[in-house]
Amino acid sequence: MCHQTVSLTARHLEANGIPTVVMGCAKDIVEYVGVPRFLFSDFPLGNAAGRPNDPESQAFTMELALKVLESAPAPRTTVQSPLRWSDDPSWKLDFYNIEQMSEEEIARRRQEFDRQKEIAKGKRLEASVARDAD
Repeated sequence: MCHQTVSLTARHLEANGIPTVVMGCAKDIVEYVGVPRFLFSDFPLGNAAGRPNDPESQAFTMELALKVLESAPAPRTTVQSPLRWSDDPSWKLDFYNIEQMSEEEIARRRQEFDRQKEIAKGKRLEASVARDAD
């Protein structure tokens, strides 16, 4: 989900008495919007809840987010997760950089993306049919 949308939603919820903590990877955007509590993970976009297929990093991130929610000392508090995506910072230059991929890799990823869209479309259709049957 868009970091700006999540941040603006958090501000609205906070204005209406509902405490929030935003977990995100786009520090510049979230801090610019000015959320009350922010857990920043220096990970690629889309991975704010921890590393994919790594329940330990995900559980750690969730626990840290709850601690931030519970103990932030002031509005606009940012806490940086100590977890690292990689010891080599060059991932920031290469992550999903299409110029670094072969034509075969681009085609493979495009095919996988299209496959996932078809799966999602099928699930939406199944849910629609189930609702209509009720």
